[in-house]
Amino acid sequence: MILTVHQPQYLPWAGYLDKIDRADRFVLLDTVQFKKGEWQNRNRIKTAAGWQWLTVPVLHDHGQAIRDVRIDPARDTWGRKHREALRTNYAATPYYDWVRAAFDPIWEGAWERLAPLNRATVEALTGLLGITTPIYPASELEETPEHPDERLIGLCRQLGADTYLAGAGGEAYMELDRWEKAGIRVEVQRFVHPEHAQPFGDFLPAMSAVDLLCNCGPGALALLRRANGRPAG
Repeated sequence: MILTVHQPQYLPWAGYLDKIDRADRFVLLDTVQFKKGEWQNRNRIKTAAGWQWLTVPVLHDHGQAIRDVRIDPARDTWGRKHREALRTNYAATPYYDWVRAAFDPIWEGAWERLAPLNRATVEALTGLLGITTPIYPASELEETPEHPDERLIGLCRQLGADTYLAGAGGEAYMELDRWEKAGIRVEVQRFVHPEHAQPFGDFLPAMSAVDLLCNCGPGALALLRRANGRPAG
């Protein structure tokens, strides 16, 4: 059984979802420190002028865990702005209405904390793609050691995994002797981003997966799998 783990991201890209699709269980690591300026409260979409950030305004303290990060209630127009940005840039794509229908309830919601919002966007994306991997927030599981490798090994043991799927480059930061001692095999994701139709000129990779879904619709998962040498069905 394969486990993969990642910090909860807002509207993550296709590589994040491919990682979930390759695994039997996925843990949203919301118990680690929030990092400003990364992907935990923002992501990118394609526009006529290049890419544009969609950012969720947050209030956080230094060293605060992701699960405790609050969304700024004084800046409550962010959901409407994100919905309008999707309409402005993707209304002409074949599957815009399908994607919008999944995200309207999220952007209209009253969210107090970032982690539940991010979980909702991940589940909306996996639902549209047809990915059925169960998702577990780390904050709802038993506590694990602070050491990065031992934390992940602990999650593997809790969920009965004998294989851990690391992100590209992840092995460079892992103490693989700990994994060997624990009897857990480590695999590494080697993601290839498929090119697909997009508005506004040449293909721009690594956008939020809403870009992939607006343009490719229900066939997006098969496209991801084929590009990465896996059966489409």
